Amino acid sequence: MKIQDLTPLQYTVLCKNGTEPPFNNEYWDNKKIGIYVDRISGQVLFSSLDKFDSGTGWPSFTKPVDENAIVKRSDTSHGMIRTEVRSKSSDGHLGHLFNDGPAPAGLRYCINSASLRFIPVEKMIEEGYINYMYLFEEVSLPFEQIIVGGGCFWGVEAYFKKVAGVIDTAVGYSGGTTQNPDYKAVCSGTTGHAETVLVTFDPAIIPFEKVLKHFYAIHNPATLNRQGPDTGTQYRSAVFYISDRQKHTIDEMVSKLKAKGITVTTEVAKAKNFYKAEEYHQDYLTKNPGGYCHINLNKIHKF
Repeated sequence: MKIQDLTPLQYTVLCKNGTEPPFNNEYWDNKKIGIYVDRISGQVLFSSLDKFDSGTGWPSFTKPVDENAIVKRSDTSHGMIRTEVRSKSSDGHLGHLFNDGPAPAGLRYCINSASLRFIPVEKMIEEGYINYMYLFEEVSLPFEQIIVGGGCFWGVEAYFKKVAGVIDTAVGYSGGTTQNPDYKAVCSGTTGHAETVLVTFDPAIIPFEKVLKHFYAIHNPATLNRQGPDTGTQYRSAVFYISDRQKHTIDEMVSKLKAKGITVTTEVAKAKNFYKAEEYHQDYLTKNPGGYCHINLNKIHKF
C-alpha cells in the first residue's frame, strides 16, 4: 500500500507515531488464525499463534515472527521512558514493547491495529505468503489446499468450482523462477511457471485422494507440455504440494496410474510460489460463459 492510500488514522499511527483508541480498533479482539503484516510494505510481523488477550484493548503479541523485521527505539515522550516498536521495512510506527506479558519471556508487544493488515491462513498462499505456511503446520485447520496445473487454468478452475467439498479457488502462476510474472511473460515460456489453480477444500467432505482423482480425470498426464490444443511449458501437468503428507498420497496415485500402463509426465514438487493471476483471469468462465475451455464442464466425475 502507498502512504497516500492510508486512512487518516493509519497515517497518524504509522507516520506520526500516533495511538488509536483502545477497544475501538480493528484487531484487538480478532481471534482468527493467520498473520499480521506491515500495512505499508506487506512484511510479515506477527502471527495469531503469538497473540493473546492482554485486557488493554490493543492487539498484543508475545513475540514477532522475525526479530529482524522489528526495530526498537527508546521513547521518552509523554514524560515516560518506553520502548517504541517500528517496522524495519517501512519505518512505520507500530506500538510499544512492555515487560508485563505472559511467561516465559514476559513480553507484550502492544501494537496498533492501524499499522497492521491481517491475512487469514486460508488466504495466505493466494496473497503470496506461501513461505509462512510452516507457522501453522501443527494447527488443525478446517480446510486443506493444493496447487494443480492441468492446462489452461480457466477450465481447471471452472471444473473444481463445481466439485462438492471445494471451498474456494484462485488461478495463478507456479513453479517458475521469475518473481511476480504477468500472463504475457508466462505465455512466453521464459519464466518457468505453469498456469495453476489453488484449490481450497474441506477434507471432511472430499479427501485429498479424491481431489487428485478429479485432477487426473480432467486432463491427460501423458502429454508433455500440452493439453488439448494448448502447447507450451505453462500448460504442463503439475502438482505442487503443501505438505509432505500430500506428497505421499500423490506418489501413490502416480504409481497406480503407471501400474495401469498410463504415462505420467506430471511435475510433482513442493510448492514454493503462487502468484495470483490478473483479476480478469479469476473465475473467467463464470464471467464469460461462452469462453474457451479444454475441459467438458458438463461432466463432473463421481468417485
